[in-house]
Amino acid sequence: MSKQEATRRAGELRELIDYHAYRYHALDDPEIADAEYDALMAELIRIEAEYPELVVPTSPTQRVGAPPSDQFAPVPHRTPMTSLDNCFTLEELQAWGKRVERAIGNADAFVTELKMDGVAVNLTYEDGNFVKGATRGDGHVGEDITANLKTIKAVPLKLRGDPPKVIEVRGEVYMRIDDFERLNKRLGEQGLKTVANPRNGAAGSLRQKDPNVTAGRSLSLICHGVGYVEGRRFKSHSEALQTIRDLGLRTNENNRRVHDLDEVFERCTYWQSHRHDVLYEIDGVVVKVDSIAQQEELGYTSHGPRWAIAYKFPPEERTTVLKDINVHVGRTGAVTPFAQLEPVFVGGVTIGTATLHNEDEVARKDVRIGDTVIVRRAGDVIPEVVGPVTSKRTGKERKFEMPKECPSCGSPLVRQPGEAVTRCTSLDCPSQRVERLFHFAGRGAMDIEGLGYQTILALIEKGWLKDIGDIYYITPQQLEQLEGFGTKSIDNLMTAIGRSKTRPLANFISGLGIPLVGGTSAQLLAREVGSLEKLERMSAAELETIDGVGPIMAAAIANFFGQEHNKAVLEKLRAGGVKPSPPPAKKTGPLEGKTFVITGSLEDFSRDEAGRAIEDLGGKVTSSVSKKTDYVVVGVNPGTKYDKAMALGVEILDEEGFKKILA
Repeated sequence: MSKQEATRRAGELRELIDYHAYRYHALDDPEIADAEYDALMAELIRIEAEYPELVVPTSPTQRVGAPPSDQFAPVPHRTPMTSLDNCFTLEELQAWGKRVERAIGNADAFVTELKMDGVAVNLTYEDGNFVKGATRGDGHVGEDITANLKTIKAVPLKLRGDPPKVIEVRGEVYMRIDDFERLNKRLGEQGLKTVANPRNGAAGSLRQKDPNVTAGRSLSLICHGVGYVEGRRFKSHSEALQTIRDLGLRTNENNRRVHDLDEVFERCTYWQSHRHDVLYEIDGVVVKVDSIAQQEELGYTSHGPRWAIAYKFPPEERTTVLKDINVHVGRTGAVTPFAQLEPVFVGGVTIGTATLHNEDEVARKDVRIGDTVIVRRAGDVIPEVVGPVTSKRTGKERKFEMPKECPSCGSPLVRQPGEAVTRCTSLDCPSQRVERLFHFAGRGAMDIEGLGYQTILALIEKGWLKDIGDIYYITPQQLEQLEGFGTKSIDNLMTAIGRSKTRPLANFISGLGIPLVGGTSAQLLAREVGSLEKLERMSAAELETIDGVGPIMAAAIANFFGQEHNKAVLEKLRAGGVKPSPPPAKKTGPLEGKTFVITGSLEDFSRDEAGRAIEDLGGKVTSSVSKKTDYVVVGVNPGTKYDKAMALGVEILDEEGFKKILA
């Protein structure tokens, strides 16, 4: 084939492949078999291999090939990617509808969309070409994941028809349930840690530094709106959806334009009982006012649009058999009972284990080994045993007894008077050591990507990893002796270890695993103290002067830094080059002077995200409730802080109330 013939044929093949990819991924209506599609792609690959100068960035062959990234660069969004307010009952949805009516009269129409349980992304096209892809981030600035998004076949590299000069399309990257199950099977066969649910699978796949890994994860995309468009104005949201569909992007075939709230209620009720009729996970229905003019009239709060709301499904419940109750020893020695279940499909995920929190909780729920139990995913995330189905008891069920000895090291287990937690008394418990190391290397602490459970266990077995200080003395020569480590993975881990040496002080304090000091308390200590050296020298009495640090926590911190073993580890860390970066200057804002405590699991925020949202507005987050506390934010499964707030008369906020405060 001459170069002229190759040029003509390559152009034909690109058009054919793009067309059939559009039929398959955007319309779900393929015209050719997979084998024929593969043959077209193979022919194009051969031509471009023979004539490399014919390769163009928008060629279907260029979906994979970008080099691994050291980091995800920040990408500002032209318009904010706001989050939505939630409602959990039809009454709350009706109340939202009435607020809309009071503001604008009757809405011309509404659009209902399935709320995908995936990862929000922003796709930027210029002159029809895909030029940038980013995560939502904080809503204003996301992370550059262009190379990874290019590997997703549902993301067109070139738009069809007559695209605007610039358009930002908003969508959700997701993983189908069957692809999620295949991924976990593959990870399990490779001896790697499996993924908790399809959303985590999608999020983790998008954050892979090597696009080739993302390409093997079977991700897809559904688009649900336009963030910015140059030179064109839409009259309605439904028109915008039709436009991006015409341009070759996939929208959800279950979207519906409806005329009034009665039809909205019908759609929400229908999908609540048919949520598993689709091949992916959904956790609700998004309702939007269709008219763009009416959207603009309704406007935004500081949190999100007044013209849209997410109706969230209640957590699903299923029954299964509780086969056994085992215990897990955490990094602080806390021994937590958990239920070993007959696997059951709940909320789109197969669950085999669920936490039982502590010995008192097991007794309070009267959960017994052999019981048929009700299981749910609290907030559609955390597996939880609700309680037993006592009518199905046969008399063969056994009550749980907390073991007397640690299952990991055989040391005595002790429960102090007044405490709900039983603890292992050993300072050298293998389970605690692994958990401490894993916690220190985790994303909320030093963020050492690649230092996971399996690697930690292998390094411990070799005798190279006894405490967190040893991490900074690991050598490439040692890693070469571990199974599964090649040149690339060794370089990546060594780079991650090096980068962690200057992580923020709050992350370092959190990573130390000081008893009673979690992420929120670590942020508080870093902000108030300013340096590790000063924190080490402070007495319990001095620590108590910090608002939010009570006498018990102060004693725990002083005791931690007073132990010779911990002093030696800290010196080892310093000698290894670890020098945490100081905290940023305190922010001012409308919440200045207000003190918050967060307890329980929030649905739309992690603890760290909620804390940052408060601090970004000038507020302060502490870990203990006192008369000085202004608000206690309560999520799923709140602890004793909720009871203390009630006793002291401190104002309590649920998640919706918390969002209103932020707004």
